[in-house]
Amino acid sequence: MKNKNVILSAAKNLLLIALLATGCTDRFEHMNTNPNQVTAKQMEVKNYRTGTKVTNLQNIVVPVQEHLYQFVECLAAGPYAGYVGEANTWQNRFSTFNEEQNWRKAPFTDVLTQLYAPYRAILSETDDEVVLAFAHLLRVAIIHRVTDCYGPIPHSDIIKNEGLFIKYDSQEDVYKQLFEELDLAIAAFKAGEGLDPSGWTAYDKVYYGNMAQWHRFANSLKLRMAMRLSYVKPELAKEKAAEAIAAGVIETNADNAFMHASENRAALIYNGWNDHRVAADILSYMNGYEDPRREKMFTAVGTGDEKVFAGVRVGSVVDREKFIPAYSNMILSTDTPYLWMNAAEVTFLRSEYELRWGSAETAKQLYEQAITLSFEEKGASGSAEYIADNTKMPEAYTDPLGAWSVSTRPSTVTVAWDDAATDIEVNLEKIITQKWIAIFPLGVEGWSEYRRTGYPKLFDAAQDLSGGAVNVKHHARRLRYPVEEGSQNKENYLEAVSILNREATGDQSLSGDEYSTRLWWDVKPFND
Repeated sequence: MKNKNVILSAAKNLLLIALLATGCTDRFEHMNTNPNQVTAKQMEVKNYRTGTKVTNLQNIVVPVQEHLYQFVECLAAGPYAGYVGEANTWQNRFSTFNEEQNWRKAPFTDVLTQLYAPYRAILSETDDEVVLAFAHLLRVAIIHRVTDCYGPIPHSDIIKNEGLFIKYDSQEDVYKQLFEELDLAIAAFKAGEGLDPSGWTAYDKVYYGNMAQWHRFANSLKLRMAMRLSYVKPELAKEKAAEAIAAGVIETNADNAFMHASENRAALIYNGWNDHRVAADILSYMNGYEDPRREKMFTAVGTGDEKVFAGVRVGSVVDREKFIPAYSNMILSTDTPYLWMNAAEVTFLRSEYELRWGSAETAKQLYEQAITLSFEEKGASGSAEYIADNTKMPEAYTDPLGAWSVSTRPSTVTVAWDDAATDIEVNLEKIITQKWIAIFPLGVEGWSEYRRTGYPKLFDAAQDLSGGAVNVKHHARRLRYPVEEGSQNKENYLEAVSILNREATGDQSLSGDEYSTRLWWDVKPFND
């Protein structure tokens, strides 16, 4: 594959400039790897030397290692998104806002460490534009999730810095750099669309070397990131979203981005360890809508004809022995691929774009198309009837074990598009709610969109054990940095908190390295 593709000279020059601006840090000690005892020439055969590192990067976008997946998607973001709850195995949890101090390292230090080992190796070992495009695109796919959890993060200094002390970039600057890096990757994948994919079939576990599909995914990721800025930088959001849509995004389920790991280890978390079950929030919506996708996504609980889909209240206290049989589980097996992005999400994003800056009629068409795509992906029937329903609403929550019920509905939003609505919020809530259902179990994305838009409306947090640092109606707005950052990288940590406070909006008494501090793009007034 090396040097067989052609890229526009301007984009290549920009890529070289980006590479010169980077270096490494020994805080992430696993970055320096030894590629066995064979020659570099032998390692380069069929992209082995760099191809395996691309696979390593793919393994981190949505982490495939079970413990890291659990920390990021099941313990932190998943509960905050209203997707999953956990058994009362841990007295200190993200969902009760008093997590163990050593839990904070996984979504931050572990992710960054595992990212920069293969990323730096690729930059130092090849000038192949396709390999570099993979590296840059995958870094963007990983880093946008990290910054959306924390706000300011180490970014521009993290490669070139050889010491312990790594400075942080503001989230605004991180997004700016990510867009630049993403555009370089987009240009490279566009230029390489005609390449033979066979050199990548062993290493690319998403599209198996299909550069046209990678080009569509890269544009779709740009669209996702652009819409994240719809309140803080609406003109920039509109510009970047329009560029992405015009360049070509995912439109069919055939182009869905799924990571096909050799084994889905998340199945162990749900089916073996039985640490988690589906949250009350998402099932209260889907039960209220009598959503046909439930039986494709979740297990029913109960006996005989009394089987139902029942969720667990996020942050509640549940006896473990009673927890396992009482609540619905995800339908997940060891051969289930990991979802990164699907056509439904991208089509909902396009619908929101049209609702804000285009045609209301087109927004409606795309909204209904997105729901249809989700039904198709899940193998469920009845999408037309579901789309037309303007009466069914989310249900109040009845806890099967009786302790954590909620007597009021989380929302009165219905499924059918409202043609008469004059307030953008009416149909925006429909778009985000249906997207939230369609992208389950992407916890980071579901939580981010909840914070950006205020939708879907979730049940209040069951418990606040933070000592009053969280408003239970608004849930966590970010994760807290690892405690080691405050002790080992203190000067830069304090500057990061200062940046975080400058970028935050709303009640400034809720500031600092806390759950309640709002990120740069989290500026919309709360719905209540």
